[in-house]
Amino acid sequence: MKRRTMMAMVMAAALTIVGAGCGAKNDSTTGSGAEASAKPAESASAKPDSGKKYKIGISQIVEHPSLDATRQGFLAALKDAGLVEKENLEVDVQIAQGDMNTNTTIAQKFAGDKKDLVLGIATPSAQALAQTVKEAPVLFTAVTDPLGAKLVASLEKPGGNITGVMDTHPDEITKLMDFIATQYPNVKTVGAVANEGEQNSQIAVKRAEEALAKHGIKLVRAAAANSSEVKQAAESLVGKVDAIYVNKDNTVVAAFESVVQVADKNKIPLFAGDIDSVKRGAFATFGYEYYDIGYTTGKMAAEILKNGKKPADIPVAFPEKLDLYLSLKAAKNQGLEVTDAVKALTDKKNIIE
Repeated sequence: MKRRTMMAMVMAAALTIVGAGCGAKNDSTTGSGAEASAKPAESASAKPDSGKKYKIGISQIVEHPSLDATRQGFLAALKDAGLVEKENLEVDVQIAQGDMNTNTTIAQKFAGDKKDLVLGIATPSAQALAQTVKEAPVLFTAVTDPLGAKLVASLEKPGGNITGVMDTHPDEITKLMDFIATQYPNVKTVGAVANEGEQNSQIAVKRAEEALAKHGIKLVRAAAANSSEVKQAAESLVGKVDAIYVNKDNTVVAAFESVVQVADKNKIPLFAGDIDSVKRGAFATFGYEYYDIGYTTGKMAAEILKNGKKPADIPVAFPEKLDLYLSLKAAKNQGLEVTDAVKALTDKKNIIE
């Protein structure tokens, strides 16, 4: 589906989604259905329990802060809905460590175990579950493009046994590329370190390239098929680019410190696709907390398990709030000047000293 069509559908879906709340945390994602209450987690917990112990499986492609925070938010929402581990909830967490064969094996295991619900964290895990688990509800979270990944028939009416939460705001990549072009006009080439074997990464790199081209900036690709190749890929960009961009590519983010090392050593500004990567050494991103995305997904799970809602009837949600985050420490390490005008573009709390 063409990007413009997808964006239109995303915005249409947004109109049907109820805003999700995260207790004391600020929520940054849409809700899980027009017919749900403003607090679906509370409505789920209000329904009398049958005494059943629910079994869920969580498949996560790799371990890194954003995906881990997503999982934590998911489990927190279930707890708030009255689904508590070791009481009435059995949780089987499996990490594929970036191995696609292991990823498939995990999906097969969950299908054989007859889980009450399964969750795929990140695109590869979600795809494996969608292809394998046909009888249980399947949720996805931290997925960039569920349409392109062929997870759902549409964002508003997913169909089948699967729905979930995207980790891409329609404008986030464009806003970051516009920020680079307008605030740092000396940047004429941007290097993208990515595993383009990940469907989500293919989409992100393409969007970045299109957004940069409007400013006359060239994007240079550096491929990394696995995490051990990330540093070499980043080093291949030295002398060729004025800045480096890493999207939410699971392979690269899992080895993000190696990109930071290259950027710091060679004084190349590093831009990222998520807040946690800024905390780990990138200079800037437009983003939101992944915990909140996981929390919204957990509320969907509670509605399915306790209230009998069908995934087919729950619109795909996506982050609603989008803020600029900056790291002054990273800027200093990468030889980048941060003017007062740049700092004024975001809230002080989003600036890492």
